[in-house]
Amino acid sequence: MFSHDVSLPVWVLLLLLITTTLLLLDRIFIPGLKWILRRRVNRVIQEINVKLDIEIRPFQLTRRTALIDQLLFDEKVSQHIIEYAKEKQMPREVAQSIARRYASEIVPSFNAYMYFRVGYWFAKRIARMIYRVRVGFFDNNAMSKISSHDTVIFVMNHRSNMDYILTSFLVAEKTALSYAVGEWAKIWPLQTLIKTMGAFFVRRNSGNALYRKVLERYVHMATTAGVCQAVFLEGGLSKDGELREARLGFLDYILRGFHSENERDIVFVPVGINYDRVIEDRSLLRKLDKNSEKRSLWFVLKTSIGFAFKNILLSRRNRLHRFGYASVNFGKPVSTRQFTQSKQIEFRKLSRDERFEYVNLLATSLMENIRDVIPILPVAVMSSVILDNQGEWKNHLVLLSDAIKKIEKMQTQGAPINISTIAYETVLTRAIIMLKARKILEERDGLLRAYVHSTNILAYYANSIKHWTSQ
Repeated sequence: MFSHDVSLPVWVLLLLLITTTLLLLDRIFIPGLKWILRRRVNRVIQEINVKLDIEIRPFQLTRRTALIDQLLFDEKVSQHIIEYAKEKQMPREVAQSIARRYASEIVPSFNAYMYFRVGYWFAKRIARMIYRVRVGFFDNNAMSKISSHDTVIFVMNHRSNMDYILTSFLVAEKTALSYAVGEWAKIWPLQTLIKTMGAFFVRRNSGNALYRKVLERYVHMATTAGVCQAVFLEGGLSKDGELREARLGFLDYILRGFHSENERDIVFVPVGINYDRVIEDRSLLRKLDKNSEKRSLWFVLKTSIGFAFKNILLSRRNRLHRFGYASVNFGKPVSTRQFTQSKQIEFRKLSRDERFEYVNLLATSLMENIRDVIPILPVAVMSSVILDNQGEWKNHLVLLSDAIKKIEKMQTQGAPINISTIAYETVLTRAIIMLKARKILEERDGLLRAYVHSTNILAYYANSIKHWTSQ
């Protein structure tokens, strides 16, 4: 017997090792990891569903690929694909691949573990790290009477990108929310994280008929399945602090297939949000100035990271002094079934013009309800008082007295004020300290007045309660 040594090139050996590793990962480790993760997710779902007022819907737990196929082969989407292919003079398969791309972009990949274990923890920590969080229910009895079977839509004003975090954290003990998120969030890895949280992306100004149909049918599918959603009726952030007019498109998607005899009612819950300090207030005001230069992406990232790092280094007490209160009020629920019965209409039977007339009527009513529950916060009150005395030097005590009078007047009008009488002086003094620290108020010989350049920022905060102070 003769023995022969077999020698292999190093690159062949490396190739064999890589192939073996990939096979082990594919056949053993990855399936095992998926099994472990699936067990954890199922355990979380079982635990959470017992505690939630509105359970996670089966639609949210359906595999994403199945939802995309369901959306793609929806009868109305299929018809639009055919029409789109004819209009653009392209093969139907190409139009279908475009529709699939739209569906993949829109459909989320909800993960209960990520939402309730990671997202909830993150949202809670971030919100409480920056603000003193306050929440109020204007009609808790009406909220508790909402059927767990109904589709609940939280409609809210849009003050800050913190709205997503704040509302998700406050509602997490009741249900899982699905948000419509703008294209600003389509950045890796943020895009993946947001989709696992159940949010879906929307091209807000897209005029593409096929895209709008795919989006419309997804919203219809989710609403029919009872998925709880959060909708900013304004369609974007308020740049001047005032409540904007409602955008009707998304609301129309929700309502156009509704029938009063449907098993599920659609219940809208008005939500009012306000902050003592909106993190991006100056950036929003810059957008109102047509002469201001557009900031580069690098500048935005550099400024945002620097801002975050600077505030993380602050103690919790100093952060709360810098940012003050963040407050959310939940208003009285509005039933679509009751609305349609009172108007003696059926949305799905109306022509487009007739339907939009009633959608606008409901949207206007909802915006009024949102306006009525926007929290009255110390900085907004003090900003209003300072603007009333613009350019004048005022004593600290005089400003406090004027602010308290304004609060008492708003209380008689039914404004949502969650500040106790004994705390007026303390919270309003903190508001003055915040405005001084931000170089909005200047002080001289014990007297205070606004800096000349601060009118816009004061008006931004005062505008959030303008509907009460102008009465």
